Amino acid sequence: MNIARVIVDVPSSSTNQTFDYVIPEKFQEMLTVGMRVIVPFGPRKIMGFVVDRVSESSFTKLKEIINVLDFTPVLTEELLELGKWVANETLSLSITALQAMLPQVLKSTYEKELVRMTEEQLPEAFELLFAGRDYIPFAEFEAASIRYYQLQKLIEAGDISVDYLVKSRITKKHVTMVKPTKDMYLLEEALHDLNKNAKKQKLLLSFFMEYEKPIEQQELLKKVGTTKSTVKTLVDKGLLETYQQEVMRDPYQNREFERTTPLTLTKQQEEAIAPINDAVQADKHDVFLIHGVTGSGKTEIYLQAIQEVLNKGKEAIVLVPEISLTPQMVNRFKGRFGSMVAVMHSALSAGEKYDEWRKVQRKEVKVVVGARSAVFAPFENLGIIIIDEEHETTYKQEDQPRYHARDVAIHRGKTNSCPVILGSATPALESYARASKGVYQLATLSERTNQMDMPEVKIVDMRQELHAGNRTMFSRDLMEKMEQCLENREQIVLLLNRRGYSTFIMCRDCGHVKECPHCDIALTYHKNSNQMKCHYCSYEERVPVVCPECESDLIRYFGTGTQRVEESLTKLLPEARVIRMDVDTTRRKGAHEKLLKQFGEKQADILLGTQMIAKGLDFENVTLVGVLTADSMLHLPDFRSSEKTFQLLTQVSGRAGRHELPGTVIVQTYTPEHYSIELASQYDFQTFYKREMAMRKAFQYPPYYFLALVTVSHENQVKAVQTTQQIVQMLSQHVGDGTVLLGPTPSPIPRIKDRYRYQCMIKYRNEPNLRTYLNKLKAIFADDIRKNDLLITVDMQPYHMM
Repeated sequence: MNIARVIVDVPSSSTNQTFDYVIPEKFQEMLTVGMRVIVPFGPRKIMGFVVDRVSESSFTKLKEIINVLDFTPVLTEELLELGKWVANETLSLSITALQAMLPQVLKSTYEKELVRMTEEQLPEAFELLFAGRDYIPFAEFEAASIRYYQLQKLIEAGDISVDYLVKSRITKKHVTMVKPTKDMYLLEEALHDLNKNAKKQKLLLSFFMEYEKPIEQQELLKKVGTTKSTVKTLVDKGLLETYQQEVMRDPYQNREFERTTPLTLTKQQEEAIAPINDAVQADKHDVFLIHGVTGSGKTEIYLQAIQEVLNKGKEAIVLVPEISLTPQMVNRFKGRFGSMVAVMHSALSAGEKYDEWRKVQRKEVKVVVGARSAVFAPFENLGIIIIDEEHETTYKQEDQPRYHARDVAIHRGKTNSCPVILGSATPALESYARASKGVYQLATLSERTNQMDMPEVKIVDMRQELHAGNRTMFSRDLMEKMEQCLENREQIVLLLNRRGYSTFIMCRDCGHVKECPHCDIALTYHKNSNQMKCHYCSYEERVPVVCPECESDLIRYFGTGTQRVEESLTKLLPEARVIRMDVDTTRRKGAHEKLLKQFGEKQADILLGTQMIAKGLDFENVTLVGVLTADSMLHLPDFRSSEKTFQLLTQVSGRAGRHELPGTVIVQTYTPEHYSIELASQYDFQTFYKREMAMRKAFQYPPYYFLALVTVSHENQVKAVQTTQQIVQMLSQHVGDGTVLLGPTPSPIPRIKDRYRYQCMIKYRNEPNLRTYLNKLKAIFADDIRKNDLLITVDMQPYHMM
């Protein structure tokens, strides 16, 4: 078995296969499947993943592996299999699928060090190698004639650790520790022998006579009020010694989490959790959809189901849509399971993400809470996967590999024979349709755990407000209610729904709207920098004083951004304290959590924000929720727009009156008669589901049909159109009669970064060979892709039609 099959890190279709390499003698005993290696590939040296070890190859002249990067495999055998499946499902390259499973740190260039982790005697060869040092460059080990296998054994025992020094940043964090080397009575003798001027040395020794444990050098210097040179003097005298200790960067280390205990379940919760626990006990895979109104206690079901899994000695993955939900979710999971929880989300630094991932890899934690990519956590004994707010589109990755976390979770659930739970107050139609058919098991929680009623929702027609002469962005109803709340010292959440709707600049005389010169989209106005920016290619320019078309100076901006709403609020309600949450105010790390904490501690009266405040937040003092532009999504070119509107309104209504105080929701809209707005105000999911399903059936959309979207982009418009035409023609010869091909049509944003974009939509019910055809198409255009900078992307589950 001295030949390794390697998938190399060259993202092109011609290398989308394994290559055989000879395993040199020194790596023979230690190299296993799932490790990363450096191999010669043509004139270059590149990284690759070992996916198999075999004893013979069909090729005669094989090159040798140059180096092995890991001593513990970074991918388990299950993840390697999963990688194949993801690559196949999403029509992406194997290497892209495998890379998606690893933390960023393991994808950059770095050097390695060996760090001594123990005071015990190491085998002689290693003692000579370290020669009294705490860490050494890995190159020194490579130059010595010690077997790699011996090092691997010491790493497994925890006596030596391997550090990756990323060129950009160190990925592991070390602190210097200080401890006495002599017994107490010898320290006392040394103290008497010291020169009476050596005051600082005396202080240090006296400190250690009381404090016999090792201590971090920084802390010691603070406590004794001295410098490193004093420590060094005592180290040179052989009385103290210093050594390096690795500390895991724990993003939550300075936080105390209140321990919580399981709550008594309501009758509905018990009925929902019973079949889940049965599946856990029987090691049986099944998918459960928990459809529960906001505040019905879905999280408690997750926590108790996980407890059941942990009692069996197994592990759990919990996915949350995005960082905005994580602060409160993290509190709940850390509160219940303490240090058994690792957290992975986008607001952590690269180093923190790596440390959290390593905790999983080293089996130091049992539960992972994280965003989409946490579905790839390298657990080897999975007992449950939970997806909270399963309808969220953030579970779909928008670049290669274009996977949907729900599909990956269900696939892992099958492989590990464990249940998968999907939870939502507004499930995706696809999931609900499957549950209605019995493909998934449905559990409904129709009551809040505190038996409080859902808040009353009032719809305000903004057209009538205009007729009545109210030109502000707040209806009279909303103003009145806000004033009342402020008097009663209650809090308010205002949601500005502005997906697909931004502030643009227009000339009042000729109607000219300033567009990006590289993309076919209006530039967005940013008030604080007085710039106009393109959110697709980052082009920016200053706001013009006169119109570039007709030279009129009547230039105005249209659209309501959060900044404008905040300004109006301060004018109309000068006494109100406002916290604004949007992309600009939450850029900095931890800003999200900080703002929510301030609001929770009642340091503000109004929380104003975009979609990020619509879900998962739980503040007892919030009694009023106002939705400022309920219909901005209804007019997007997306067949899911009514579904997204219904979901958002239901979610945000659930933020009011969650505790003792009753809540009110006011929804401002210009289309009050639209069924998604009307039914959301009545919390009527069933009727909405029936109406929307009838629409989907009539227009042949999911869940009745599957969709695939092929997008072609090129700098030359004619080339883009022609290629799309060819693709449509070729496909039409292969697909069945019931399959609909739409296109070529320009994408809703026809040009981005000076590239023209055309698309073709495939609607099908049953095309078992579609993936094979699409892969063949990519191969047919491979030359064009390589030489002429043509881009063809295929999305087998499109969520963004733009």
